[in-house]
Parts: sequence; structure tokens; C-alpha cells
Amino acid sequence: MQFIIGIENHLPLMTYLTYLFFRAFIFLFRFFPFGLLYGFSDVIFFFVYHVTGYRKKVVIGNLRNSFPEKSEEEIRKIAVKFYHHLADMLIESLKAFTMSEDAVISRFKLNNPEVPDAFYRKGQPVICVAGHYANWEWAGIAAGKQMLHRPVGFYKPLTNVNVDRYIQRTRVRGRSKLASIVRTAETFKTDWGEPAAFYMVADQSPSSARLAYWVSFLNQDTAVLHGPEKYARVHNMPVIFARINKEKRGFYSVDFLVVEPEPVKTKTGEITARFMKILEEMITANPEHYLWSHRRWKLKR
Repeated sequence: MQFIIGIENHLPLMTYLTYLFFRAFIFLFRFFPFGLLYGFSDVIFFFVYHVTGYRKKVVIGNLRNSFPEKSEEEIRKIAVKFYHHLADMLIESLKAFTMSEDAVISRFKLNNPEVPDAFYRKGQPVICVAGHYANWEWAGIAAGKQMLHRPVGFYKPLTNVNVDRYIQRTRVRGRSKLASIVRTAETFKTDWGEPAAFYMVADQSPSSARLAYWVSFLNQDTAVLHGPEKYARVHNMPVIFARINKEKRGFYSVDFLVVEPEPVKTKTGEITARFMKILEEMITANPEHYLWSHRRWKLKR
């Protein structure tokens, strides 16, 4: 017999208990200052890197293939720094649930909002592309008060309905909005009441090689999602790269770079190649801030 909680959502008991545990766990973060949280982060790093070796083969393999000119000692040092950063990212992402919009902004600055603002004044929505680099989780929260466009971020809905609803309520602040990736086409057609900035993390491995754009990225033949370029060209939305910089532990900034102001005038794959080139330059400069634990190159042409 399956126990059911509530008439409205009919969630199984274990699913609802998972939601309650998640809420209680997040609630504790409200009382922990960053100094203490980064102490926890150091413990997480030790456990993940030295004890469990979480995806260490994937990380080392990705680094070797991306930087064939580096020695094994250099690869190991980058891997260690990456796992420290990954632990920090986990802590910062969880802390974001209990941070106010102003608290996030104090740690996440937009250096040149006048770049996207120029398009806003023309009444143009824009697509802001970024990579899994530094702290992309805080970007949408921090943008609401620092740029004129309404920030709209895409996310993948969770199977736990209550946790998903909680994330929708707490991971956006002020004017920022979240939209499901399963409704991407509809989201671009939605009237947001003002020009929107659609944030798309565009460097993950596509689900299908058939629809992907292929570029040379970090010394490897790489499949890239076609979505950002596709919607930019369909709606002729200017494409801007959000280059996230990690200034120091817990503090970030963003530089906006115009990738293409008139996408309809470009050739297929041109926009994708441009923003992936910018991302590659960022990673080469500070490789420890990229998400190396992702199986980025699992697809073959």
C-alpha cells in the first residue's frame, strides 16, 4: 500500500519526506556565515577528492585531453584546485537559497551593464550565453538590480514537485524569473512586459549529436548545443557572452562581451564558434574554475 500525503499533489511519503529534509537542511544555512561555510567546504574537498575520488578519472582525463602540453604534475595541481572550487560552488549554491538579493549583489558585480543596457534602450531582448565556469548559479539573482533587462534563466525541472516549486520560489529574486527548458520555445515568445535577457548556460554536452554544432574546443572535436544560436537567429536577438570572473573566494564579477548584434546576418554555426572561443580563452587562463567533472566529450561526430 502506498501512503499519500495531501490531496493536492498526491506525493508518495518518501518523496514528501525528502522535500522536508531538504527544507530543513537549507534552513540551517541561514545561520552560518561564509567563514564557517568555507570551513565546511574544506572538509567536503578532503572527502570528495581524497576519500571518494568523485569522478577523478573523468576530471583527470578531461584535463589531459584539453591540455596535452602540460605535465602530470601540472594536471594534478589543476585538479586539486578544481575540487576546492567545486566544494565552494556547492556551498555557495546552497547558501543562495537563504541570501537576499542585495547580499548576492554584494558578492557578484556586473562590471559593464551598459553593454546590454544599450540594447534595452532600443527595446531589444538579448540572449546572454555563459559556460559552466566560476559561479553561474548566482548570475540570475545578481542581475535583477544591476541591469535594465528582466533576467530570465532556464532550468531543468526536478522530479520532486515540492522541491521544484521551492526552487522556483527561492532561486529568483526581484525581477528575475525562471523558465523550464522543456518550454524554451514558448519562453522566447512570452511577453515579459519589458525586454528580457535570456540566460543560457550553453556548453553542456547535447543529448543528440545529430542536432549539435561541432567546434574545435580545448584541442578536441566538441558537440555544442544548437539552442542559443537557433533562437538568436529565429528572433534576431543580440547574443552577449557573460564572462564570469572569480575575484577571490566567494566574490565574482561579470564582463559582458557582444558576440553578435544581428544574428540573422550570420552563417550557421558562426555564433556558436565565437562564444565557445571566448569560453576556451577563459578556461585556458584559469582552468581550475571550469566544471571538469562533467562528461563533456561523450559524443563523437
